[in-house]
Amino acid sequence: MPAVLDDVSAEILDLKKRIGATILAHYYQEGEVQALADVTGDSLKLAREATKVDSPVIVFCGVLFMAETAKMLNPAKKVLLPDLAAGCSLVDACPADKLAREQERLRANGRTFQTVCYINSSAKVKALSDWVVTSGNAEDVVRNKVPPGYEILFVPDKHLGAYLRDLTGRDMILWDGSCMVHEIFSVGDLLKMKRQHPAAVTIAHPECPRNVLEHSDFAGGTEAMIRHVATFADPTTFLVATEANMMWDLQRRHPRHTFLGVPGVSCACNKCPHMARNTLEKVRDCMKYGRPEILWQPEFDRAKEVLARSLLNPPVAANLHPQGD
Repeated sequence: MPAVLDDVSAEILDLKKRIGATILAHYYQEGEVQALADVTGDSLKLAREATKVDSPVIVFCGVLFMAETAKMLNPAKKVLLPDLAAGCSLVDACPADKLAREQERLRANGRTFQTVCYINSSAKVKALSDWVVTSGNAEDVVRNKVPPGYEILFVPDKHLGAYLRDLTGRDMILWDGSCMVHEIFSVGDLLKMKRQHPAAVTIAHPECPRNVLEHSDFAGGTEAMIRHVATFADPTTFLVATEANMMWDLQRRHPRHTFLGVPGVSCACNKCPHMARNTLEKVRDCMKYGRPEILWQPEFDRAKEVLARSLLNPPVAANLHPQGD
């Protein structure tokens, strides 16, 4: 929490008390938003934390599918999202009607499969799936929940799916989707940074393409990154290949280290434009006016069942390993 609050931040904290709100913020939010949150985390942590909220209102500083997840897992709460237009390129890559047609085609061809969807998907896609995963529990689900002998239709992130296929050896049918942020990391610039900082440790999110992961020392979701960085006692330089706001939390937790963002092919740092829609002013306004609110949709009933069995049981052991393990 900043020592001196600006007017908007002070107003948010006042509104929080007045309406009885808990603020959940993803690591990809701007630091000034994360600083006001009761809980920061990745999709898995925030989904689980949403079930524990006892205040009447949840303010979800993230994107639409995350706020929908919070509503599904805690339906009695009023869930507010600062900007309903905060979407996700992965959600857009896998329309539910297109997935349903592909599932029917596979069944008609005698394929025995289960559908595993990344949490970055619509509620309608979750309702069509057997399992929902985040980067934090994906290995556990693929290894231990999908029965042997079944192929896995993995949607919508082809890079995370390929990473899991290589890690687990499971047969996978990969959907052709990708994250607009992680897709554009520049391997050339990463290699240049590695030459400039030969002692640096490269950490990357498994949403990155294979050619980035191949040059990384560690691949894992955001929580796994935090745990990995914490194991370095001496000051260390890290090259970070994920959404740039992640470095705010890493630096806050581990000030002894230096964190340098890997640039994208078209910009100096990769920030998600959807996450960026949630400004302090929009956080304040959604609390002041009680909207935009996530309202219950028909597909939420089935999607909630899949979410609950997939995410609310603690995953076994640690997940997403360093490259080469």
